[in-house]
Amino acid sequence: MSSIPKIVILGAGYGGILTAQRLQKALNYNEADVTLVNRHEYHYFTTHLHMPAAGTDSIEHTRVSISKLIDEFKIDLVKSSVQEIRTQQKKVILEDGTLSYDYLVIALGGEPETFGIPGLDKYALTIRSINSVRLIREHIEYQFAKYKNENNAQEHINFVVGGAGFSGIEFVAELADRIPALCKEYDVDPSLVNIYNVEAAPTALPGFAPELVEHAMSVLTKKGVTFKIGVAIKECLPGGVILATGEEIKASTIVWTGGIRGNRLIEAAGFEAMRGRVKVDEYLRVPGHENIFIIGDGSLMINPEGRPYPPTAQIAMQQGECCAHNLVAAIRSQQPKKFVFSNKGTVASLGKGQGIAVVGDKTYKGWTAAQLKKVVDMRYLFIIGGIPLVLRKGRFF
Repeated sequence: MSSIPKIVILGAGYGGILTAQRLQKALNYNEADVTLVNRHEYHYFTTHLHMPAAGTDSIEHTRVSISKLIDEFKIDLVKSSVQEIRTQQKKVILEDGTLSYDYLVIALGGEPETFGIPGLDKYALTIRSINSVRLIREHIEYQFAKYKNENNAQEHINFVVGGAGFSGIEFVAELADRIPALCKEYDVDPSLVNIYNVEAAPTALPGFAPELVEHAMSVLTKKGVTFKIGVAIKECLPGGVILATGEEIKASTIVWTGGIRGNRLIEAAGFEAMRGRVKVDEYLRVPGHENIFIIGDGSLMINPEGRPYPPTAQIAMQQGECCAHNLVAAIRSQQPKKFVFSNKGTVASLGKGQGIAVVGDKTYKGWTAAQLKKVVDMRYLFIIGGIPLVLRKGRFF
């Protein structure tokens, strides 16, 4: 029997891929056996998905083969879906086998949180994966085609997006940019198309300064977006939504971006969780399980103001780097380091040539913010794949 410790990483999202890459750099030959489990052979950029979903960019710009990001002589890649985590036995049950571990990293990403709104899980589309993005894009195009073939039924060109956070705002911006081309292609009068962005909270884009939120809403309103802020969706139907005010919006397309929870496998494993997220310790470990780390959307960490950090790509990446360091420290019986989040700034895209950004104590909007968004995206490509990946996947224009 080999005495080499076994590290299993579940998920190759932002946190998982950074953990794997840092481990392959830090570990010596035969110091640990590392396995990365992912349901697809590719890593995709969650922060880009709103663009191919709306049809304004290619899916190929949003993903890269995992084999190009890791050294498969140092990391074993297993393409499979996780079915169960058995902590007592130190095993992970996959759809086609079982893996045993000494150290486990759970980086499975999140799932849409519907908050119990009736019909949402059944009738709304979500932007969560490459396959869901394909479905949304094709569904939107199909509605334009159906409009002319079904006596110009208005619901086919009404679009409801639930949630005005990052994902919702960025998606409606891209959708608004796409509408003119779709109208031209399908001979539809652009003035007849309606995009509704519904948000239960009192403001769009929580976390941004009011003047930036106002700018964002002004830009998108001019692009044709109708905002309904401070109004919850009460029920989702096959042909639209009913709002808390009693108003019904008839629409054949409902896209839900209103919340993320942790993966349900985390709760099923018996960890104490809130909406599928575990309050990990300062070293990213699960309380009571010093050999299990949770990073990304499944982890819950409290900021200095006493509020949970939002589950962003930025925090997942930094957690991945810290997690790898602490795994190496555990193997070498060294002291782990505490996770300290370093906020590099926040940027939201508002479609072609538009955006808002906060970097340090400075705010940006318009074209400058849009360029910052490209810089942020290319920085990530450089971190995981160097200059070759930037040149292949970067958006320069």
